[in-house]
Formats: sequence, structure tokens, C-alpha cells
Amino acid sequence: MSSDRWLRDPHTFQGRLELRPFASAALEGNPLGDPHEREVPVYVPPQAADGPLPVVFLLVGFTGKPHALLETHPWKAGVVQGLDRAMAAGEHPPHLIVMPDAWTRLGGSQYVNGAATGRYEDYVADELVQWVDEHYPSNGRRAVVGKSSGGFGALRLAMRRPGVFHACGSIAGDCHFEYCYAPDFLNALRGLEQYGGDVARFLEAFEDGHDLSGDAHAVLNTVAMATCYSGGELPFEPETGARRDDVWARWLEFDPVVVCERYAEALRGLELLYLEAGKSDEFHLQFGLRVLVRRLESLGIPHEHVEFEGGHFGLNGRYPEVLRRLVEAL
Repeated sequence: MSSDRWLRDPHTFQGRLELRPFASAALEGNPLGDPHEREVPVYVPPQAADGPLPVVFLLVGFTGKPHALLETHPWKAGVVQGLDRAMAAGEHPPHLIVMPDAWTRLGGSQYVNGAATGRYEDYVADELVQWVDEHYPSNGRRAVVGKSSGGFGALRLAMRRPGVFHACGSIAGDCHFEYCYAPDFLNALRGLEQYGGDVARFLEAFEDGHDLSGDAHAVLNTVAMATCYSGGELPFEPETGARRDDVWARWLEFDPVVVCERYAEALRGLELLYLEAGKSDEFHLQFGLRVLVRRLESLGIPHEHVEFEGGHFGLNGRYPEVLRRLVEAL
């Protein structure tokens, strides 16, 4: 049962936006010591009174929190407020929106089960799916979508959880790691030099001020991805930057370009696999996506591929059309 005590800005939304606490067994005792109880924003449109609706799991990117989607400032409506207005006006197909908080002290979990991070795949695909079905008017039809690391997470969950998610959308999602991660390795190496190559020293300094200027973002991104993909081992030597092929191979076990063949049947079973990136993406994800699309074509996996004008940032305006396509497919 819903309760007004969880409502966010009840006089702003025509539907209901709830921030309800959820205690996760999957995240309890996680290696990074991050909280296992978190607020889960859930949006319920006015049409829910007419019967159960499909659910969209909306995944934020690296260093993002779902609360950023909830902005209600009169001059800059957030993603959810914009969708609320469109649904209330009958201009957007009605659906529930669930926004998992998969944050870690390093900036994100990639929505994977990681020995050095925690069981974030299980948190979303097992616990939150069941919790939403039990507490909200879900019809059991689900899409998963996100941008950047959230797009990667959406692809990962769609591949590994067939039947749980029935449609998938990736907006500039991480793929073809050689293009999107490897170019930053030397920047990360340079950033670590002032800490004697010691990741622990870098993290201690970062957590003191959370400064991402200069090479710090490259260091944090690389360290966070290493924590998710290879148990914290960096994929390069700390003095020369030479690639550590054994560690890099562990990273590639998460690369959608590499593993899509393994999960081809799950991808073929989706109602819609929608993939897009900006033509000027600063992390080269438009090129990585083209590599992925060519691989999908060779495997006979149906998909839609779009490239839009723009880069990697300021992509909130992409959500309405992508969510529309996913919900219509359901």
C-alpha cells in the first residue's frame, strides 16, 4: 500500500512520486561498506487508477544519483516532471518509472554483481523487480533503459535476465571497451603519478574533497571500472602503462561487443532493443556502438540504431522519445 509519507512534491506532480526506503539483502555487507538501505524513487502516473501498467526501470550513469531526475524547479523541470506532464495530458503512454540507486563510494556499480563492489544486478533484477510488483500497480511487463553507464547496465540486465526485462534502451551506453575506456588509461596513469601510483592514496585524497578536476576523473573512472570488472586490479602496469592482458581479458567479459553472442537468444527475445549515441560523443561511444551494431547484425539480432546530433552530456532530453518507444513496444 502506498502512503503519503513517502510523497515528493505532491502539489507539483499530477501523478505520484514516492521516495520509499528499501533495505536490500543483496547489498548488505557489501565490500565497499555502502549502505544497503536506500531510497527508491518511483513514479506512478494518474492512469494507474484504471489498472496495472508497464514498468520502466530507469538507470542513471556513473557518478549519478536518481534524485537528479526529480528536479521540480519552476524554470528547469526534471525528467520525471516532464514525463508526468506529458502522461497527464495524454501525450505520452502511461507507465510506472522505477529509479534504482546503485551508487557506490567510487561513483557507481555498473549494475553488475562484483566481488569488490556488491550484488547490484541481484539488487535490481531480483529484489526491486519483486518489490515493485508487490507494492505498485505493475502489469509484469518491464523495460530497462539508461544513459552512459546506465545504458551499459540496461544492456547487461537485458542480456542476463531474459524474461525479467522485455525491452531495452541504451543511450550512449558503454560498449567496445577498447574505444570508450582504454583511451583514458594514460590519463589515469598520469593522475596516479602524484600519489606514487598508489590507488589507496588517491582515494583517500579524493574522498577528502571529491575533486574531479584535471586527471582525477580519469583515475576515478578507471579505478571504479576496475573495481566492477576485475576486483580492483588495474588493466595496465603502474610504471609504463603497458596493458595487462590477463586483467584486460576480465574487463572484456563485460563488454557488450564481446558477450552479445553469448546472450544472443536473450537479445532476440526482446520486444525492442533500442540503441543510440550522439554523433559527437566525447567518449567515442558512437563508434563503439557502430561496432556493436555490426556484431548484432552478424548474429541476426533485431535492433534499432539511432545517432543524434550532440555529445555525451546534457542528454536528459533524449529520455521522452526513448521511453515512448520502449513502452509502445510493450
